Amino acid sequence: MQHISRMQAIQSPIIPIVGEWIRQTPGTISLGQGVVSYAPPPEAMTAISRAFEHPQNHKYQAVEGIPELQAAIRGKLQQDNQIPVTDAQQIIVTAGSNMAFVNTVLAITQPGDEIILQTPYYFNHEMAIGMASCQAVLVPTDGDYQLQLDKIKAAITEKTRAIVTISPNNPTGAVYPREDLLAVNQLCREAGIYHVSDEAYDYFTYGVSHTSPGAFSGSANHTISLFSLSKAYGFASWRIGYMVIPAHLHEAVRKIQDTILICPPVVSQYAALGALQFGRLYCDHKINQIESVRESVLRLLAPLSDCCLIPEAQGAFYFFLKVDTAMSAMTLAERLVREYQVAVIPGETFGMVDGCYLRVAYGALDPESAVEGIGRLVKGIVALV
Repeated sequence: MQHISRMQAIQSPIIPIVGEWIRQTPGTISLGQGVVSYAPPPEAMTAISRAFEHPQNHKYQAVEGIPELQAAIRGKLQQDNQIPVTDAQQIIVTAGSNMAFVNTVLAITQPGDEIILQTPYYFNHEMAIGMASCQAVLVPTDGDYQLQLDKIKAAITEKTRAIVTISPNNPTGAVYPREDLLAVNQLCREAGIYHVSDEAYDYFTYGVSHTSPGAFSGSANHTISLFSLSKAYGFASWRIGYMVIPAHLHEAVRKIQDTILICPPVVSQYAALGALQFGRLYCDHKINQIESVRESVLRLLAPLSDCCLIPEAQGAFYFFLKVDTAMSAMTLAERLVREYQVAVIPGETFGMVDGCYLRVAYGALDPESAVEGIGRLVKGIVALV
């Protein structure tokens, strides 16, 4: 007898699908996957060499992460995010912030519970909620992809366990103002639910400031903050992220992580330690270069103003275009690869099924490839729509 798995209801990851189109179309410039072009700082490699000097590092280590990395993260949170980690909280090192989100969902829900996501959502968040046999409740953002507080409040039910915000945002690049994040955080406290704040792009802001909800007074017991080294430190394949959780969730998260992972990869943790000890100056220099590319991309996208809405995103390294066409985003994205050798991510995967949306990523581009890649994108959209 054939049983229907819960996984059949989960969307397929879009990155491998677009990757196959690219493989079949040599010479394609990718504006798809959200990565940076630069490598980790040399200090990360030096730290790995030191780690190999100690045979104990080839054995299992603490579920929560090695003490030295825990200490470095604590300092980073205090200095850069103004989050004072106290006895009311616990830092957990994870294999990337996607794992931190899965830890969160499993720790705070039971099957049938609801978690509020903003649309467009980050697709792995929606997938994780479904895998836990929970329901993602979708709340639309406004025309500039900003939070709509009245709609968030209206979406809360007795089954709601958390509200998720991503700022700076993937896929839109929007940065939420402090007052809006504070309003969400207070709403969560009043409703007795969690505020899950995904801050993987916390360093990537342009002309605005990043706000960490975990820094708000009185937020420690209901705020879960998720971070990653993948973006700022060029650490994507090393799989190191971390989460700051209320202390009362520590036992649950420990059970989950011990079952799935036992401990984060120790060699990667030492690399992360070296990167964090070098500090934010390394990232800031690289992000200044990305900001310059961002300005070029905005300028190059200007000819699409007659057929696309292009909100001027102030964070991360994405623009989320709404294209004036009846064509589906999946069809348009595939044709852009096959006919114009440029790859973007279709909006359906982010929950945007009413209209044609495309995510354009520029974090991995140098100025020359930005000119060529965006030029192909503009030419293709103008011709196809």
